[in-house]
Amino acid sequence: MAELGFEVVGVDTDPKKIEQLAAGVLPFHEPGLPELLRKHTTSGRLRFTTSYAEIGPWADIHFIAVGTPQKAGDHAADMTYVDMAVETLASHISRDCVIVGKSTVPVGSARRLSDLIRNTVAGDNTVSLLWNPEFLREGFAVQDTLQPDRLVVGGDDAQAIDLLKEVYGLPLASGTPFISTDLETAELVKAAANAFLATKISFINAFSEVTEHVGGDIRVLADAIGLDNRIGRRFLNAGVGFGGGCLPKDIRALQARVSELGLDRTMRFLTEVDEINLRRRDRVVHLAKEILHDLQGRKIAVLGVAFKPNSDDVRDSPALDVAAQLYNAGADVSVFDPEAMNNARLRFPRLTYSTSAAEALKDSTLTILLTEWEEFRTLDPSAVGETVESKSIIDGRNVLDPIRWQTEGWRFESLGRKS
Repeated sequence: MAELGFEVVGVDTDPKKIEQLAAGVLPFHEPGLPELLRKHTTSGRLRFTTSYAEIGPWADIHFIAVGTPQKAGDHAADMTYVDMAVETLASHISRDCVIVGKSTVPVGSARRLSDLIRNTVAGDNTVSLLWNPEFLREGFAVQDTLQPDRLVVGGDDAQAIDLLKEVYGLPLASGTPFISTDLETAELVKAAANAFLATKISFINAFSEVTEHVGGDIRVLADAIGLDNRIGRRFLNAGVGFGGGCLPKDIRALQARVSELGLDRTMRFLTEVDEINLRRRDRVVHLAKEILHDLQGRKIAVLGVAFKPNSDDVRDSPALDVAAQLYNAGADVSVFDPEAMNNARLRFPRLTYSTSAAEALKDSTLTILLTEWEEFRTLDPSAVGETVESKSIIDGRNVLDPIRWQTEGWRFESLGRKS
């Protein structure tokens, strides 16, 4: 927002985070964002606070970008933090303004929050609520914010929508499609997008189970169906499956919400989408057992623990899950990731955390690539082979050249393709 030309105040309840951000230090990894943060904290266009009282009388527009994690012991989304943020903000508002929700929420939440705002805001101030779901990809968040592929806004207040159009004036001027709709449709758009992407990934992974069994090649299959412009090639990369803080919990939350609406059968297929995804993780562990026979005490090098490259996010990471399963089966698991080591250590401290890929690989009896960072994709099998105890590798992301590795004497296993 600061890069788009606005004066911005960021609010969070964590004083340590606010202190870091005010100093121009980003508390997570996102390419391109540290430079923008330093640029605009230095210019004074962007500042940070823990005080709702500071922003309530000040801002024309308030964006709510609060997390909706999965409830403990339940598939439903936990709305505690969104509710708290909206209610606290509304209690400090003392002027006409617009609140814009960006969080991924169960359908019907915005109507309920509109009532909450109406009952909390003091005086006769006019406060409108719009819902503007975010479609940011981790690793590409800056690009997706400044040059989004679409903007969706739900709400009933035409003036408020026009004001939001002014905020997005630059991307709209460059041709970004703008879709104005009701609150419920706007809420569902994000859930539907993530459900579709998760389904597409699990679809190709289901076929990779078939090609493994019959001897086919999932890469060729994906290329062939991807040439059909009704299908497309993106998100048809078979491997260890999807993870992160969005797809897994969002498809589960969608199932929970439609069940609450009495539509239990409508999204039942997402249960299988989720199960296929989890089976791919188990398949990697099974392959490791096939190769080593006994995992007890065997050193296994795991390359990557982030759920995807260009991110330090390990939430529901297939890579970290596989590493943990191997450890629990008795293996000595040495992991390395260019960015996600600290987050992984906090979640699963019992693994061995190496300072480099070379250290993780040294004397290993099995190498498993689980996050397709560029430095792992370009590993030299000849050089790597001189440091390991046993030349065996599982390519959990189908990004390596099997012939190149086999030529150097490696046993090469992957998911759903011919070696």
